[in-house]
Amino acid sequence: MHSLDQLSAYDYTLPKELIATEPLPERDAGRLLVLYRKTGTVGHHAIRDLPELLAANDCLVFNNTRVLPARLLGTRTATGGKWEGLYLMTNAQGYWKLIGQTRGYLKQDESVLVRSNKGEELFLRLMGREGDGIFLFLPGRQGTALDLLSQFGTLPLPPYFDRQAPAASDWERYQTVYASHPGSVAAPTAGLHFTEGLMQKCEARGIVKAEVTLHVGLGTFRPVAVENLADHRMHSEWCRLSIETVQHIEATRSRGGRVVAVGTTSLRTLESAALLNPELSPWCGETQLFVRPPYSFQVVDALLTNFHLPKSTLLMLVSAFAGVDFVRAAYCSAIENRYRFFSYGDAMLIL
Repeated sequence: MHSLDQLSAYDYTLPKELIATEPLPERDAGRLLVLYRKTGTVGHHAIRDLPELLAANDCLVFNNTRVLPARLLGTRTATGGKWEGLYLMTNAQGYWKLIGQTRGYLKQDESVLVRSNKGEELFLRLMGREGDGIFLFLPGRQGTALDLLSQFGTLPLPPYFDRQAPAASDWERYQTVYASHPGSVAAPTAGLHFTEGLMQKCEARGIVKAEVTLHVGLGTFRPVAVENLADHRMHSEWCRLSIETVQHIEATRSRGGRVVAVGTTSLRTLESAALLNPELSPWCGETQLFVRPPYSFQVVDALLTNFHLPKSTLLMLVSAFAGVDFVRAAYCSAIENRYRFFSYGDAMLIL
């Protein structure tokens, strides 16, 4: 047995054919593996069963972030070599924080050129470096980051989708139907299963909908590069908990309902706020919360989440919530029953 503080404790072998590289024809057509923590048993259901699996007093908490066209493809003006970058955020000086890759070494004040589909040009000048492969670039055009990315960027897709450019369907399907606050470089994938119809069925059953915002960045998806998890540092991600959602959670608790996080990002937002104030109050700011076993959850009672990559911080979070051995057994069951994995895959509900 591996120590729970070791990265190797969160490894598993996944047949490549179980990686979902395309969405199903309908968002809510996926399967749902239900983990019952009290009994240590699992049940096989469909996403569309969700309203019946939850109770009338429960509260679903969604992350309303929207994925940015954050991937930038260009060339180095000095060498003509190919360059690729992923926008993360804009700092107080107006510099863009990017992770980038190219052959060779980018020099201070060197520029890269990104062209739009219409042939317009955006020059990005290297102003400095931060740790962990993060570059600081100054954009050579006026405009907000959102405007410029919409003009020059494209949708960032997980590498396991195994395609160079987004398909037409990705622009719609790699975005939740309720996405309203642009800022993420990856989708909060548990929410991809929801349709307006499924949400209306939940509402008709008396299940309350609440929202938080967490802009998914490096902290969520960057691989863990150390064996001892105590040495892993999460990157900051911006999140927000509103007064309306706090009130929904308080009302849910008062009537004996459960707070059901839709995705690990919703869970991290709620638990980050609870670390600052266990009573829970409105909050926005940066979180570096790394949830791994053992962890004492303060807010979230149930979790809807997709199946996560081996050795990922997301798998560690799920293992903290449901128990390492239970999650390991559940993943084995999912593989045996040919569930679809990762962003466009099936989901699990931990009750």
